[in-house]
Amino acid sequence: MADFRTGLTLAPRMRQEMKVNPRLYQAMDLLYMPLLDLQQHLKQELENNPFLDLVEPEEELKEEEEEEEESAEEPEDEIDWEEILLNGFDVGGRRAEYEEREFYRPTPASVRDLWDYLRDQLQLLRLSSREFLLGEEIIGNISREGFLTCSLEEVVEALNAYLAELEADSAEGAEPYTLAEAERMLGMVQAFDPSGIGARDLRECLLLQLRDRGETESLAHRIVRDHFEELVNHRWSELSKEHGISPRDVQAAADEIAKLDPKPGLKHAETRNDYVTPDLVVEKVDEQYYVFHNDTSLPRLKLSRSYREVARDKSQFTGENKAFIAKKLNSAQWMIQAIEQRRQTMLKVMNFIVDRQREFFEKGVEYLKPLTLREVAEHIDMHESTVSRVTNGKYAQTPRGVLPLKFFFSSGLSTDYGEDVSARGIRAKIEKLVHEEDPMRPLTDQSIVDILKDEGVQIARRTVAKYRDQLGILSARMRKRV
Repeated sequence: MADFRTGLTLAPRMRQEMKVNPRLYQAMDLLYMPLLDLQQHLKQELENNPFLDLVEPEEELKEEEEEEEESAEEPEDEIDWEEILLNGFDVGGRRAEYEEREFYRPTPASVRDLWDYLRDQLQLLRLSSREFLLGEEIIGNISREGFLTCSLEEVVEALNAYLAELEADSAEGAEPYTLAEAERMLGMVQAFDPSGIGARDLRECLLLQLRDRGETESLAHRIVRDHFEELVNHRWSELSKEHGISPRDVQAAADEIAKLDPKPGLKHAETRNDYVTPDLVVEKVDEQYYVFHNDTSLPRLKLSRSYREVARDKSQFTGENKAFIAKKLNSAQWMIQAIEQRRQTMLKVMNFIVDRQREFFEKGVEYLKPLTLREVAEHIDMHESTVSRVTNGKYAQTPRGVLPLKFFFSSGLSTDYGEDVSARGIRAKIEKLVHEEDPMRPLTDQSIVDILKDEGVQIARRTVAKYRDQLGILSARMRKRV
């Protein structure tokens, strides 16, 4: 048997590795940033790099004149640039002027949410501290949509466990909560605004709203209370036989039920005001579409002339100071080039999109053509991942509204006339067909397949069903009116 020797040994070995330049990571981050994020990033760079300076819009036209005047006359402010470079950058000059012009976005105040709204109503009731604690526990277990997310048994159990902890810390004992107390308090909460709050399921939510409307004796209330499953499944014939009325009357009652709010809590839930700032603007001028950058609020950068002049005389700087100056100057030059490259890349991508999707801009979403990242990447001679970063999280203001750049990318379906159509366009066609259908004879999935086939679009029935579900459209049986 052969002997195996174990142990640690040292041996030279050569291998190839690819290390990504940190600048490449920064360039990719710049491509990925939306306009507002890029704006904040550039402001931070202005603060950190003394070789970067801000170009104000009104200064651009006067820049050349100022350069000539400054070369002929001595500057009004005598600034010790050597002191700035060697000992720090907080000694005044144009940097201080920029900081005075800095814009700080106001922080919005916190918005009152559903639970605050319900607690305000709870405090208006004449309750003992014991009842108030129970009411707060119930409100704390109400979801954003307005439903009670746990059983009353769990509410009582949690509160009694809390009381047990208090008893361990004090000599006084408190009487445990009962399920009857929880039921009574839930009834009080369910009388709060908005109507239907605190329900344990959709059926109870609808019943509470009908109760608050004074319709406890109505046909709608009886249908929800006694035949909720038949209502959900649109079984109008069964309901008409059960109540001895016509299917049309049953459907009229169902239409009234459909006007109720299935998620009453959302109307008081905290809402976020997310504003979209388009990165690009597409305008039609004389039958031609043009693409512009919407970067007027973006700080425009240039190399600081004063810093650059001092940095030229490198004889007075040695060691770490010289390396620092070279590093900051190179970083400033690279940042200016990277921003310009980002602008040009976005323009190339959007110009190709506009050329490809011209029919969409002219006629609407039904004429949107299929488009992939690979096609754009091949046309502008860049990598597919670069196009993905450029389009991710970016928006364009177009004659058809403010749209995300990802909107223009979708898969395609083949047609008889040799051109592909966008899946998004097919969904728009399906939505239009359903909107224009006869409600007495709604279109089935197969009928939609046949209509699209007559228009030259080859599509399977299961694909139509999938698109219909994505659009939130019910099946033909559920849409049928009597």
